[in-house]
Amino acid sequence: MKDGLEQIAAKGVGGKAMGWKWLLRAVTWLRANWRFAASLIGSVALTVLLLTLPVDYARLGSYGYLGVFLLTLLPSATVVFPSPTLAVSWIAGGFLSPPLVGLAAGAGATLGELSGYLAGYGGSVIVSQTRSYERIRKAVNRYGWLAIAVLAFIPNPLFDLGGIAAGAARMPLERFLAACFAGKTLRFMLIAYLGRL
Repeated sequence: MKDGLEQIAAKGVGGKAMGWKWLLRAVTWLRANWRFAASLIGSVALTVLLLTLPVDYARLGSYGYLGVFLLTLLPSATVVFPSPTLAVSWIAGGFLSPPLVGLAAGAGATLGELSGYLAGYGGSVIVSQTRSYERIRKAVNRYGWLAIAVLAFIPNPLFDLGGIAAGAARMPLERFLAACFAGKTLRFMLIAYLGRL
């Protein structure tokens, strides 16, 4: 099939040059990177769904720890977009137990971060061209789960790149989840205690 596409791109149809080399490149790229394309489409679809769904966050908050879990799970599932998860822990810490808020928020955020890990597992062609990703990829390759735990603890938008790098490096899923859970739980617990003040 590739030879047929190359002939069409070179000669065109009916002797006329068609300039379809871009199509050949696109088909070749999709064959080689289909996992990445599927992960990217899935992540974008989930992000669009979460941004357009009419979620009543005030009502979810009345569910206590389950509300904290859901309010951190949903925004954490979006890749690269900022999310209000720190505010959820801060507010919930004012009227719920901070350690349990940390556990609920940490569990929700950890499950949400699977989208970044899976995007990286499928391939990281787009983000691999950024300097930030390259630095994070080197840290994840060198320090493994410790880099993920530190990135999860520090409130920053670069954690998604850490998840992508962990997936691309084929870090075992259970190790990624444990490191992510440890860092995020400690962070949310600290934020919940600050909300208690």
